[in-house]
Amino acid sequence: MSLRKTFARATRVAGIAAAVSLFALAGCTSTAGGASSSQPLKKEDLVFVCSVINTTNPYFAANIEGCQSLGKKLGIPVEVVDSNGSSQTEISKIQAILAGGKKAVVFVNTVASSDAPTIVNAVKAAGGFVTIWWNKPDNLDPAEVGNNFVAFQKHSGIDSGKCTTEALSKAIGEKGGIIALPGVQDSTTSATRVAGLKEALATEFPNVELLDVRPSNWDPQLAYKNAKDLIAKYGDQIKGVWTADDGMQIGAMQAFSEAGLLDKVKFVSDGLYPPTIESMKKHEGNDAIVGETFHRGYMASAIGLYTAYLAAIGEIDPSTLPHEKRDSMFKISCVTPDNLDEFLKWDNDVDGWVDQLIEKGPWDTEPVPLVAGGPEVIKPEYK
Repeated sequence: MSLRKTFARATRVAGIAAAVSLFALAGCTSTAGGASSSQPLKKEDLVFVCSVINTTNPYFAANIEGCQSLGKKLGIPVEVVDSNGSSQTEISKIQAILAGGKKAVVFVNTVASSDAPTIVNAVKAAGGFVTIWWNKPDNLDPAEVGNNFVAFQKHSGIDSGKCTTEALSKAIGEKGGIIALPGVQDSTTSATRVAGLKEALATEFPNVELLDVRPSNWDPQLAYKNAKDLIAKYGDQIKGVWTADDGMQIGAMQAFSEAGLLDKVKFVSDGLYPPTIESMKKHEGNDAIVGETFHRGYMASAIGLYTAYLAAIGEIDPSTLPHEKRDSMFKISCVTPDNLDEFLKWDNDVDGWVDQLIEKGPWDTEPVPLVAGGPEVIKPEYK
């Protein structure tokens, strides 16, 4: 089966936001001025906005699923922004929705960290509320922007990188060469996961050599191409493949399969997407996948939207929240073939999980409760 067909099977693509218009915005954040709402908004005046990097990656498809489930539960329409990997597309489509009349409650999985200030300013100017997931500049603090930037939320990238690197290193006997396929270079998510990889190698596995690093933009097709290039360059020196998410892992695995090397190389990644689960259950490539992390796109988007929604309707006042509820890290779990089944139960009832979120709130819902405040700091030697 082709890579494109594999992804089509795993992805449920939602509708895309309408035509785009671009308008000028101020380029700096401030607690003063702007259209920061002081009065609670009425539910009937709201629209949920769910902005994702693309709709071909199963994680982003799950983001959409979470937004739509929450919107259905709360009776609020959902607009989906497919950024198609473009910051300009992402920003202009969000701006077009903000100009549409309703007050926007926005979840954004940013294409690049540098997109966050422009998006936050646009939402604030329109009197909406926004939660950013995964990527923003370290100096963009929700508390300094004001209540309209409700929260920045993520799972620890450093913990993710360490978790998968440990599984990979042990699987190859703690020695030999590995390659790494990070995501977008201007991405704190990718950067922190790579930092976790480098730190684990330096402190725990000195005999595992990082042969090469090829950013692959969260794109399975680019990961496939890069993996083919690295196979040609390093051949059987490659004992393991580390990728920053499962979309890129799936592309890399196809390249190694076509080269006749899938059963000779071990793989780890982040996300535990549906095709990855299938590969692990089938013991594909002599149990090629040896480590994953567990978190879910539908959990992230629903948590992000629900946090912003509570601020919009006046159920929470962001200015009174403790730091960790505005710059937040949620629990991430390490998964191996041995404990895989423990984590799959959540996927069987997404709507039921969203019910739990509404009941318990955005910070106390298993299996991803709030565990720490940010920002997540990368040590200089692991950048």
